[in-house]
Amino acid sequence: MTTIDPVHLVGETALEPWWRSAVVYQVYPRSFADSNGDGIGDLRGLIDRVDYLHELGVDIVWLSPIYASPHDDNGYDISDYRAIDPTFGTLEDFDELLHRLHARGMRLVMDLVVNHTSDEHAWFRESTSSVDSPQRDWYWWRPPRPGFRAGELGAEPTNWGSFFSGSTWQLDEKSGEYYLHLFSKKQPDLNWENTDVRAAVYDMMRWWVDRGVDGFRMDVINLISKDPALPDGELSAGSSYGDGFPHYSAGPRIHEFLQEMNREVFAGRPGVYLTVGEMPGVTIEQARLFTNPERKELDMVFQFEHVGLDHGPRGKWDPRPLPPSALKASLARWQDGLGEVGWNSLYWNNHDQPRAVSRFGDDGEHWFESATALATALHLQKGTPYIYQGEEIGMTNVAFDSIDDYRDIETLNYFTEAVGELGLDADEVMPVLASTSRDNARTPMQWTAEPGAGFSTGTPWIGLNPNRERINVLAQRGVPGSVFEYYKSLIALRHEDATVVHGEFELLWPEHPTLFAYTRTTAAAELLVLVNLGGATEAFETPPGWNGAELVIANYSDAKEGELRPWEARVLRRTSA
Repeated sequence: MTTIDPVHLVGETALEPWWRSAVVYQVYPRSFADSNGDGIGDLRGLIDRVDYLHELGVDIVWLSPIYASPHDDNGYDISDYRAIDPTFGTLEDFDELLHRLHARGMRLVMDLVVNHTSDEHAWFRESTSSVDSPQRDWYWWRPPRPGFRAGELGAEPTNWGSFFSGSTWQLDEKSGEYYLHLFSKKQPDLNWENTDVRAAVYDMMRWWVDRGVDGFRMDVINLISKDPALPDGELSAGSSYGDGFPHYSAGPRIHEFLQEMNREVFAGRPGVYLTVGEMPGVTIEQARLFTNPERKELDMVFQFEHVGLDHGPRGKWDPRPLPPSALKASLARWQDGLGEVGWNSLYWNNHDQPRAVSRFGDDGEHWFESATALATALHLQKGTPYIYQGEEIGMTNVAFDSIDDYRDIETLNYFTEAVGELGLDADEVMPVLASTSRDNARTPMQWTAEPGAGFSTGTPWIGLNPNRERINVLAQRGVPGSVFEYYKSLIALRHEDATVVHGEFELLWPEHPTLFAYTRTTAAAELLVLVNLGGATEAFETPPGWNGAELVIANYSDAKEGELRPWEARVLRRTSA
């Protein structure tokens, strides 16, 4: 297998961890490429597309879960951490994928889901076998609330509400006790207080590292340490459930656990592996601790502040218009907050978020301009950019006609709750799903304009976006002025210009309602990034010293002095005196 150096030279003066100048591409295997016509993407389909990713220029492929799973939550409910689900292929297929990526100088990052397992995992089955099982304490078990009988309303050990609707507790009829599940009832939470649980997780991670993987994206990793008392959460207005988040997020032993993981899995191999932790609700202050290299915890985190700005009082299912000024202020806060100590992960969307061009841009009249403007605004910041499959061709949200077209468990649970318990009309709920459902990101990759979009010769597991006839890889690959070719240029710029990696970030015109402008500065050079995040032409005054600077990249073919047209992006470079 090809050996890849753990660090490489960026520019001429600084030795950096390899992932700082890298671009990550997330593959959601179920929806990427189907090789056998069963309508579900698989590893062999991905293998056939490795050269596409190499052409795009990405350095790292992050692979969403491909482990054995009953797929209650599309693979984020794992029943065997050391087996590939037959839906996706075999371990031999995985090894071939790894070899092909490494042979082209790319790396592979696996999705690590260890806050919970599937209820069909051997660990949980043993845990349910008896209250005296040696593995009973591998999960969070509790008797009914005092004064209640098991199964009665209110007997749940705490009042916490699940991320996927309903209670976080599920009754086990056999023992009369409840087990904790922050997500689906088929995703019981592991008890990280148990040393045997941690040892088993680390052993599994080492197994994948020894196989050749280059790191892990860690699913909801800040939830693994919980307050052992599991106290009730505060009830919010109009809710039947309490907010347990303060009691299970960034709990009392989270830093201890992550430092132990780093020591047990990666000891003696610093800088070789990428570790990024998905952390809902993480603050800048917490992220500085998690990503400080001296603490040996994680390389970077996924924070959720900017993708929560359009949530209303009732959360994601209560969307609100998002002023660009709020968006750029949030991004700048994280640039400043982690600029000196940690490292930012940069992303617009992923398998859990709606499509960026539909959510933050304009997927109608200014589709190309807004897709490329958003890309420019993101990729030129300080940090490691993440591209979600299809983002590089401007894929959009899809508005399904019927609830029967949706597949996502979170979406289906919310619809049932909204129409049932909350009494909302289905016609009111469907437009909300069209803008916020996770299935927006999960429709198949649009390779061609053909009926199957070049994704599958069979019936896809979820419906295709009708705009595949217009938005697809074949229509853009090698075509000047396409979204795909623009992304290629942005990625190449990160690889070629050390200022993109090392430059300090400074926000300009923070009060402007739509213009997102900032500089990236090193001792040798400076970049000026100008992006109009709105649909109207905006006048601006070129900052002193930038007249006549080199135009590096732009999404309009002609630059007009002193104005930025709708969703226009322009990047200038000057060398330091």
